[in-house]
Amino acid sequence: MTRLREVLRHPFWQAVILLVVAYALFTVGIAYLPPLLGAPSAPVPASVVTEYMFIAIVGVLIFVSSDEQRWQRFKEPIGDTLVRDDRRVLRTTFLVAIPILLGFATYQQTRPRVSAPIQLRSIHPAPPGQITFRGKPMQLTGLANPLRQRGSMDAHLATGKRVYYQNCLPCHGDRLDGQGHYAHGFSPAPLSFADNGTIAQLTESFVFWRIAKGGPGLPREGTPWNSAMPVWENFLTEDEIWSVILFLYKQTGWQPRREAAAEGAPKTAGAGGTP
Repeated sequence: MTRLREVLRHPFWQAVILLVVAYALFTVGIAYLPPLLGAPSAPVPASVVTEYMFIAIVGVLIFVSSDEQRWQRFKEPIGDTLVRDDRRVLRTTFLVAIPILLGFATYQQTRPRVSAPIQLRSIHPAPPGQITFRGKPMQLTGLANPLRQRGSMDAHLATGKRVYYQNCLPCHGDRLDGQGHYAHGFSPAPLSFADNGTIAQLTESFVFWRIAKGGPGLPREGTPWNSAMPVWENFLTEDEIWSVILFLYKQTGWQPRREAAAEGAPKTAGAGGTP
């Protein structure tokens, strides 16, 4: 009993107990207190819990460090764990467990999730009739790939291959299947161009729009899922984008959708990615 009292009076363990109580209050208390008062219950977002716990930790540290004697006593268990021989097992356990827990928490935050969004979204949202490319107006309606009518197709394909392997490979993959080196870090994952539900269903002007404007250029109907696609008009020329489009269709064997066929087709809604 005396030992327990000494522990409860120690600043370090007081801080630990206070943080545990704060976490329970932020996660369980806030969720279950409203029903006791006749209000509906709602889960507390993880971001809110994280913010409140950060504030609680800062408050505890300010309190224990406001008095020099209390601060020295607060650091005693930490220092003993780091240097005392009789705590070698505990020290080794912490050295192993902490990186594992941090790695697991990081993985949980970054891993792709396949759950559908709360509301329906358009997989391939309708493109605007006109966009600006580097400040220049460009009419998308009825627009065909101009490189199909000029220059050498082999040269265009070579340029498109270079552009793809320099810029698109890390996400969309060597096989154009959405399995690039960085693909598993995104949610939703990059599209597989080899799938017949992606570029095979799109006009070249649509693909140009999505590459040029990237994820930030998605209209409201393309949300709530976010696309990690960069705004490639900031890095690629107009001809480079048209060239990589030629390469995509040539490499996958698909033919671009004709404008006339695309006009009468209904938009598809559901849960999927966006190029």
